[in-house]
Amino acid sequence: MKLLRSAVPALALAACATAQQGTGTAPGAAAAIDPARLAAHVRTLASDEFLGRGPATPGEEKTVAYIAEQFRLAGLQPGGPDGRWFQEVPLLQADIVGQPELSYTVAGQRRALAQGEQVAIRASMLNRDRVAIDNAPLVFLGYGVQAKERNWDDFKGENLRGKVGIVLVNDPDFETGQGDFGGKAMTYYGRWTYKFEEAARQGLAGLLIVHETAPASYGWATVKNSNTNTMFDIVRPDPAAVHPAMEGWIQRDVAVELLRAAGQDFEALKRQAQTREFRPVALNGATFSARYGVRSATIRSRNVLGRLPGSTRPNETILYGGHWDHLGVGAPDARGDSIYNGAVDNATGIAAVIELARAFAAGPRPQRSLVFAAWTVEEKGLLGSEYYAANPVYPLETTVAGFNIDALSPTGPARDLLVIGYGQSELEDRLDRVLTAGGRVVARDPKPEAGYFYRSDHFPMAKRGVPMLYVDSGEELMAGGRAAGEAAAQSYTRDRYHQPADEFDAATWNFQGIAQDAAVLHRLGLDLANSREWPNYRTTSEFRPARDASAARRQ
Repeated sequence: MKLLRSAVPALALAACATAQQGTGTAPGAAAAIDPARLAAHVRTLASDEFLGRGPATPGEEKTVAYIAEQFRLAGLQPGGPDGRWFQEVPLLQADIVGQPELSYTVAGQRRALAQGEQVAIRASMLNRDRVAIDNAPLVFLGYGVQAKERNWDDFKGENLRGKVGIVLVNDPDFETGQGDFGGKAMTYYGRWTYKFEEAARQGLAGLLIVHETAPASYGWATVKNSNTNTMFDIVRPDPAAVHPAMEGWIQRDVAVELLRAAGQDFEALKRQAQTREFRPVALNGATFSARYGVRSATIRSRNVLGRLPGSTRPNETILYGGHWDHLGVGAPDARGDSIYNGAVDNATGIAAVIELARAFAAGPRPQRSLVFAAWTVEEKGLLGSEYYAANPVYPLETTVAGFNIDALSPTGPARDLLVIGYGQSELEDRLDRVLTAGGRVVARDPKPEAGYFYRSDHFPMAKRGVPMLYVDSGEELMAGGRAAGEAAAQSYTRDRYHQPADEFDAATWNFQGIAQDAAVLHRLGLDLANSREWPNYRTTSEFRPARDASAARRQ
């Protein structure tokens, strides 16, 4: 998931900038990026012929073949294992069979829960054909956080094996806007993915996250639609290390009723959970039961990887990436169109990755290596990038930095460039200097409490310590200003995002802004590729300890 931008209808397709192939780039100078080439890639990748770029479909075959060929034409070498263009990504696909039997019992009184209405239970990722939890003790666990660097532990050494936990979404700081977790800005500890991972580490049989719209940043409909259908994960040697048997969400009102029946007050518990002194609260006489079948299968998809080896330090890597996948073919819209073309999301990002590769290959060879990645299965949980991060082709310890490109806006040039999750790394300082030199400014993430930094493909590398920068198109447009940019973003979200209407629009789209932003990313990578510097996360970032732990590998 990402912040979204859109097209401004009044803008016309820009004229071409100077083509890059064969022109060369002086050392230390940012390349110009050709808007016409960007547009051509988006037109192709978002065409009906590519069938919405669904993983493990004929659309994937066309997509990965196109990207690999464009990488080759740009001047890259195959960057995958064994000298190939592709890194195979084995995926576990899981569905709940039939209607799950779900209930809680308090003081002998049983209440059945409806899947999708009161709770949203995900298909188990443990590669089992059945989940059976019978009257497991319930325990309230605050925000479900164990953060040693913040001297925070919601578990306090409690033996939780075999129990079902209930936790709050987001961070302990969300309600008050101040505390040990950065105030309103979400940390990784606030994301539901972390809470499930920590539940597995604590030995819980299951975890229920209490849904509240404001701290989740989306409504129950999103929870229902995202968690009650087919689930995917990378194939893991020990899935129980990161997944409890049962993962799910519970409606706030249902949780309030459950806690009241067990003699507890929801709001009082929430206030306790905002303090470092919080301890797990056993819900005496309350248990949870869940029974459902699971159908699992292993499928395979592919990341596409291209590489430009460094001239003097080839074992040190700068990474550029974006996801190639979209939603494939699905339910038809009001026009009868069932192909989810994904032009903005994320054919624009892949176009930028390809043209960045061309710009680097056309210039003098950088000292450090450049790797260009097109990730699969972002739309189902960042799984292609997660697989790479868990099975890196190039060591993460010696990956200098990375740049994520996801859903850029064909709205024309903007004065600003948005940093998602601002405040994480020293890469932001470098970006600020490059933009300032060009008369532009950094725009900070306007909704840090929504945790967008944790919802795109840079994140699997970030949580393992690789400094990653995630930028999005600015909204202060040179034609129309902020009002036009905000209107475009709202229009895209309402009318195109994850709909068949996200199609290429030759009549109104302007790729000059995307080209301008890609040139900024080129300059940042080029400067790093010709330096001996190793950027880091800021001392306030939850990812700083992971980066520091591997410092001995970097000289």
